[in-house]
Amino acid sequence: MRIGIFAGDTAGRTIDDVVAEARGVAEDGFAGYWIPNIFGLDALTVLAVVGREVPRIELGTAVVPTYPRHAMTMAQTALTVQAITGNRLALGIGLSHQFVVEGMWGLSFERPVRHMREYLEILTSLVRTGKVDFDGETMHAHGGLNAAGAEPVPILLAALGTRMLELAGGVADGTVTWMTGPDTLATHTVPTITHAAEAAGRPAPRIAAGLPVLVTDDVEAGRARAASVFKVYGSVPSYRAMLDREGAAGPADIAVVGDEAAVRGRLEEAAATGVTELVAVEFASHKSPDRARTRDLLRSLL
Repeated sequence: MRIGIFAGDTAGRTIDDVVAEARGVAEDGFAGYWIPNIFGLDALTVLAVVGREVPRIELGTAVVPTYPRHAMTMAQTALTVQAITGNRLALGIGLSHQFVVEGMWGLSFERPVRHMREYLEILTSLVRTGKVDFDGETMHAHGGLNAAGAEPVPILLAALGTRMLELAGGVADGTVTWMTGPDTLATHTVPTITHAAEAAGRPAPRIAAGLPVLVTDDVEAGRARAASVFKVYGSVPSYRAMLDREGAAGPADIAVVGDEAAVRGRLEEAAATGVTELVAVEFASHKSPDRARTRDLLRSLL
């Protein structure tokens, strides 16, 4: 199982901060460096800079929301970043959430699965063939792109429910998950997306599982920190559904917390579910010695 590091929100950090962090992740031997597109720096722009400064490592978005960017614009930006980075981009995209799409952007969240299906029709055609000719119910795209040096960009769809997982397997190249525990990965995520890919004649999908990880001797304090840091996800409907499916009271129950042996065991269980890669969220305080312990344990699994 490949292991990457999810660096978290870029708000309040400079480009130099992000480049230095990515360089450290690469030097430690991890397979990927992932950042979100939330309310800090633009993720794809940042990864273009990182890719010029930091060699080898895959650079992933987890995730870029689709609603604010037409699929042709997303394709053009992604192919540009692909060319700049020497074809090391993994484009994670997602719907975001109704309260963001409608409340912040003033856009309609009606029939989100339809939105994503049409979006993927345009995006995948452009990044795989360089051209598109599509008329859907709500989206239209006709034209082509020519980004010299850019190979097709792998597209990972943030997918939790069944219909989105079917799109991720049947149309995209895989999924990146969050707030999804090992039982749910094993009984829901992996079999659903794998079956969809097989039915569509697509290659075996990438399944990147985002999990909070903390190596510590104070498990109680570690879980309390997880409950605080990830509190918001317990009330977001899509994540709440995954927590309920797992039988988890809240995000703290999904977090992988314990000493080296316990964390190693939990991550090996996650690998056994069929996920292809772990995207680890190191959530210890930067001043805590547990931060270094967590990184050391993750590095030992490479």
